[in-house]
This record gives sequence, structure tokens and C-alpha cells, in this order.
Amino acid sequence: MLPVVALIGRPNVGKSTLFNAMTGSRDALVADLPGLTRDRQYGVARRASRPCIVVDTGGLVERAGEIERLMVAQTERAIEQADRLIVVVDGRAGPTPQDHFVAQLVRRSGKPAIVAVNKTEGRDAASASVDFHELGLGEPVGVAAAHDQGVVALLDASLADLPEDAADAPDASEEPRTRIAVIGRPNVGKSTLINRLLGENRLVAYDRPGTTRDAVLVPFERDGEHYALIDTAGVRRRARIDEAIEKFSVIKTLQAIESAHVVIVVVDARDTVADQDASLTGIVLEHGRALVLAVNKWDNIPPEQRDAIRSQFIARMGFADFAPVHFISARHGSGVGELFDSVRRVVAAAMREMTTPELTRVLEAATQSHPPPLVRGRRIKLRYAHQGGRNPPIVVIHGNQTEHVPDAYRRYLVNVFRKAFDLAGTPVEVVFRAEQNPFAGKRNPLTPRQRRKRKRLIRRAKR
Repeated sequence: MLPVVALIGRPNVGKSTLFNAMTGSRDALVADLPGLTRDRQYGVARRASRPCIVVDTGGLVERAGEIERLMVAQTERAIEQADRLIVVVDGRAGPTPQDHFVAQLVRRSGKPAIVAVNKTEGRDAASASVDFHELGLGEPVGVAAAHDQGVVALLDASLADLPEDAADAPDASEEPRTRIAVIGRPNVGKSTLINRLLGENRLVAYDRPGTTRDAVLVPFERDGEHYALIDTAGVRRRARIDEAIEKFSVIKTLQAIESAHVVIVVVDARDTVADQDASLTGIVLEHGRALVLAVNKWDNIPPEQRDAIRSQFIARMGFADFAPVHFISARHGSGVGELFDSVRRVVAAAMREMTTPELTRVLEAATQSHPPPLVRGRRIKLRYAHQGGRNPPIVVIHGNQTEHVPDAYRRYLVNVFRKAFDLAGTPVEVVFRAEQNPFAGKRNPLTPRQRRKRKRLIRRAKR
């Protein structure tokens, strides 16, 4: 699973700005106003040598009112769940009693922590950090989150000496397992579907939202192949997440997606496709995971309404039109067998090996059928392709003027490769590489005599 790093500190020290810099996003609200963040934000940081989940928390204050007490409870929960803590302080203000209060909470938790001295732009980071040794949390690290200075080094330092997750380490005594994450909103039937796939009631399934509180990994074997199913807590819309323990179910779901080979997104056929369903599906695609869509509780839908529901679902999920869709009843088992067949098929597609000659032949046929556009009167030339990775499949294309390839033409090539290599159910990434001129920056290899001869031949040709 991805490690979890929590950003904690007193209000208005720049935790949200640091969160945005780490995750490369604008998900956290940023303003020069203490206490703006009252809830937790979470995102995946991939800028360091190892990816991790970063949690932004509200500001900690020692003498708290009712709202502040809720923020403290949120932060204490974040500290409990995190693998590493980053205590953010203001390098311009120096240590404050509130910083010491935060440091006391960290020491009480026993979690490894590092002090990030923020707002050091225009100053020597070491000089700005020296006073913060008094917090007793080790060597402080100077950063300027607003200017993206020192952010990657801070992430690397916070993750140093963190052991690899035992679940991800290969075990020589065990066969490789394909990990299947089952995600969706609460009460859509995820645990019931897993029990149906397992053929036994291994997980608690109850007609009440929020029965599953954590990610549960269940190993099993089917037709001689080893699998592991990951059941996750349902992800609710933020405004409806009331209990602190439920809020961390979102992080568990992100971890499950990251560790899985394929993800089954379960949707309730009785409800319209909600923003949460589309958002979850988008997160799966952003992580590059193979995808299968399951519309559950199909047995409860009257036959005269099914066509309308199908059309509405396909229209709302059009951005994932390459993923197989199954209308199932996990409770009665109808359609579940075909669903698992799709799981096998999309995993095989995500891990497919494609040779350079095959990819290049498909590329040549695609460019002949639909040539790349002209750029300032010159044609973009795509010469050859090779595979750059799997899960998801990555196709690297080499040529000239590749930096000018339009997004529409990139999508065209993605669809061509998907069809040619049967890459259904998995995102496909096409990466362009510009060919380097071997003589760029070098002196003319011709001798002076050869250059004079070449000039004479050019003049004759012009006559």
C-alpha cells in the first residue's frame, strides 16, 4: 500500500500550499486566512523517489473552541493513520507556543516526524531553520512551498528509511496474485459481489451504508489461478462524510486502487449515475488501472426501464467507453461469471507485451490511413514505436516535430493501438519522443576542400 504522510501544524503556516506543491494540484484552498482548512484533503504525490498519499489537515490550536476541537480531532486521527508526519512551521515568525503544542502531540504519538520550515524564500534556509531545533523533532528542513523550493527533497527526507510494504514484497513461497479492487459508493453491493465471486460469505454484507470500514484483502484461487480481492469502504460525497473514521476510508480506497491490477467500479442500478461514480472512475483511469464497470441490483429493475438506464449510464460514463460494462445481480449471481471473464481479459490487456516491429507496422498503417497534420508547411514524421511499459500499456513513438502532435491525433493513435492489440478495459498511454540530430552542436565533418567542392556543385546546379 502507498505510505501516508500527514501535514500538521498551527493555522496559516502554509500546509495547504505545501500540499498543492507536493501533489501537483490545486485541490486545497489557499488564502492568507488562519483556519481556512477545516477538513482533511488527500492526494497522491508522485514527485519524490517513492509515491505516497499526502493528507492536509486543519490548523492545530491549544485553546480550542467547538469548531477548533473538531479540527484537532481530525488532525489526531490523521496522526494515528499516518506513517510519517511533517510538522509545518513559519520560518518568518519563528517558533511559537502553538508550534510547541503541535510538537508535543507528535512526540506523544511516537510517529516519525520531520519539521518543514516554510516561507524561507529570499533567505538562507539553514539560518531560517536554526531556531526550530528547540522543538526537539530532529533536523529541520527549509522549504518555500509557494515557490516550489525544497519540496521534493522534503518528501524524500520524510520517506527515508520507510520499509517497503510487506503486502507488496514478493514471496517466493506464494504464487503471484492478481489484485482486484472493488470500489463504489456505500451500499451498492461491493461486499455481496465479493462473496459471490468467492462462493462463500467471507465478508459482512448488510443493507446499511458504511458496514465496511476498512480495506479488506481476501486471497482466493479460481481455475488454478491466484487472486486477491480488495473490498473497500464506500466513498461518499464530502458533505455527507460525518464520522472521522469514515473520512479515512477515502485514503484506503486510494491505496486499494494504487495496489490493484484491475478495479471493478460498482454502481447501483436503482440510482442515477452520480458525480461520485464518475469521479471514482476517473481516479481509476488517472492511476492507469484496468477497469470493469458493474451495474448491480439489475434484478430489481423493471424490464421496461432497463433500456433507459443503459442509455443514461453509457452517456454519463462515455469517457470510459473502452471499459466492459456488465449489468449484474450480485445477490442472485446473474451476470457475475461474465464479469469475472472480463476481469481476466482486461488484466491480460494491461500486461500485454507488444514487440517493436508489430507496433511500428501498426503505426505506419495508421499514418498512411490518416497522416499527421502539417506544422508550418512541414509534415510531422512518426518513424517507429516501441513499448515503454505495462499496466497501463505505454507506447513510445519516435519522430520529428513530435512536440507539435495535436491531442486529437494522439487520441486517434490510442484508439488504433487499442483495436490492433485488443487493449480493451485498460488505459493506453502514447508518448512522443523527438529524434536527436547526431551532428547537432558538432563541427562540420567535411574538410575545407570538400566544402569548396560542394559549393561549386551547388552553384552549377543553380545555373
